[in-house]
Formats: sequence, structure tokens, C-alpha cells
Amino acid sequence: MAAAALLPERMHGVLLTGFGGPEQLQYREDLPVPLPRAGEVLIRVSASSVNNTDINTRVGWYSKTVDGPTQHASVGFDTDRDSAPSWGGAAMQFPRIQGADCCGHIAAVGAGVDSARIGQRVLVRPVLRKPGAAPYDLDYFGSECDGGFAQYTRVPASAAMAVQSALSDAELACLPCAYSTAENLLTRASVQAGERVLITGASGGVGSAAVQLAHLRGAQVIAQADASKHAVLGTIGATHTLGRDVDIVQALGKESVAVVIDLVGGPAWPNLLEVLQRGGRYATAGAIAGPMVTLDLRTLYLKDLQLLGCTWQEDAVFEQLLGYVARGRLTPLLAQTFDLRDIAQAQAAFVAKRFVGKIALKIP
Repeated sequence: MAAAALLPERMHGVLLTGFGGPEQLQYREDLPVPLPRAGEVLIRVSASSVNNTDINTRVGWYSKTVDGPTQHASVGFDTDRDSAPSWGGAAMQFPRIQGADCCGHIAAVGAGVDSARIGQRVLVRPVLRKPGAAPYDLDYFGSECDGGFAQYTRVPASAAMAVQSALSDAELACLPCAYSTAENLLTRASVQAGERVLITGASGGVGSAAVQLAHLRGAQVIAQADASKHAVLGTIGATHTLGRDVDIVQALGKESVAVVIDLVGGPAWPNLLEVLQRGGRYATAGAIAGPMVTLDLRTLYLKDLQLLGCTWQEDAVFEQLLGYVARGRLTPLLAQTFDLRDIAQAQAAFVAKRFVGKIALKIP
């Protein structure tokens, strides 16, 4: 192992100790600093941010016993404590340092990694490739392995992506999970300039990122969110806004949009297919209003629709984001910043959803 300086033996970080409420988040000052193995780098973390997956994992929402909105997911750990899976689908292993986002500097490298990378400012691409595994057999940073809610973290060298930007660490830490998810949704749905794109849940981290990124593609963006968020959404690229509970068929008309980017799901889901044009594309990476929906297969096949579930990502997705940042075309939307030790308050603010964009965490 090559290191820039003598590494400490212990670090500050947050351990998730099991399924449950915020009491399962333990701020510790005595966690062992991980050492990079062959092909890995050790990162001194500067900032991370809060994502739905952090809370979904903590409360057990990925359990198949949960069929309601994310805010009602306590049933996951009440009834399925032993079998609720991780983000990636495997049984969740505790304790775990969560955090799908990481901005920091490389502090040490393992065998086979160029020591010239020490000191490099990096973002972690949260979709981690397994050597020799099938394309969709992935690990997720902060889920199947320890993540960014600590002073140090280790990742495969290929997942530590050099970043060139004048943006702050907190701003950059908002990028990896939410913005790569949004860019992946747009990429998989082949969003083109001039197309009308409806984005549900548009004020959240992924939703607001999708608004920004669809605007960069030249799309006509229709953003659906609470009315209190509409003004901000207009400043980041929405050309039209809809209330959260509006009847979208009545508001937009049948067969009126080319693409739906959906992060909400829930009871109103069938109307999303009604507003899609024939040959339209629907892409999803979330279901905050509930994962169970009613699908009329006749709508699907008679309109020749494409339904896309989007978690796995091509490497080009993250590279595209880094290019936007390097060229000054994209600034992640940072709404609020908390200290890592205040993670419970940060997650409470996240769940309250009184903001547009992302909540970042400063690492001590």
C-alpha cells in the first residue's frame, strides 16, 4: 500500500446497526480505518449526501412485505426483520456504513494502482462492477459494501472518478447517486431534444436532477411536484409545472407526452400510461407513493409502449455527468447541509420534503 501520509488507525463514521428508526444510526469515533486492497484506493471523504436508498434500507422498505409509500415503511422492519434485502437485492448485512455518495481525495492506493493518484480529487461511481460477474450482478456503494458516511472509505480504483471542478465538495457530493440515476433514466428512455417529458416527484433529489438534465438535452420538461416547489423548478429547466395531486390526463390530455420519468408510482400510476403517446417510453427508478400499481396490459401493447426499470448503468452515464460538470454546464442543486453527526436530523429534513434538490453531509 502506498499512502500520502501516515494514516490514522481510527475514524469517525455512522454505523447502521439494524432495521428500524433513526436510533439504529450510531455516530462513532472509534471505527477502524479500512486499508485498500489490491486494485483499490482509500479515499479521505470530504462530503456525502442523503438519498432515498439510505432511508429505504434502514426501514426495510425493499422487503416484499412492504406495499405502501416509503414514509409508511416501518412495517418492513416490524414484520420482516430477518429477510429484508439491501438495495442490490441480497440479504442486508449489519453493521453497515451507508452513504451512496462520496466526494473526497485519494489518501492511499493498494497494490497495482498508480501511486500518482494519491491526492486526486474524486467522486465515487456508486454502481460497482464485480470482476468476472454478469452485467447486472452489481454491488452498490453504501449498501453491499461500506460507503461514504465516514472519514475514510475504500473502493475499486475504477470506481474513483477524477473530477475537475470549482464546485464545493458538498455540491459535488450531491451528484453521484441522484444525478447518475436521473441521467440513466433519460439515457435508457432515449430522451431527445424537443420531446415533451413528464417528470413525477420533480422536487426530490433524482427528480430535480432529471429536470436539469432533461433541460440540458433540449427537452420540454413538465415537472410534477407540490405547488410550493414550482417556482424553483422553473428556474432549473421546467417549462411547465403540475400540482402533485392533479389529474394529469385532464391537465395534459391523452397521448400528449413522449416520455414519462416516474419516481412516484402509487395509485395514480395508470394515468401515466394514458398521457404517453403511442410508442412512448416510461422509465422508473422509484416508487415513493407505493410500489404496487395496476397495469392494463391492453394499454401497454395496443399503444406499443416501452416500460423501463432503471438501476443498472452503463459507465458512459457517469462519464457524461463528469463532462457536464467539467464544462460548467451542471451545478448540483444543494438545498441544505448538515454535519455527519447530525445525520438523524438530516434524514428527518429529507423525509419532510420541504426543499428542492439535495441535502449534503459534511464529514469531519
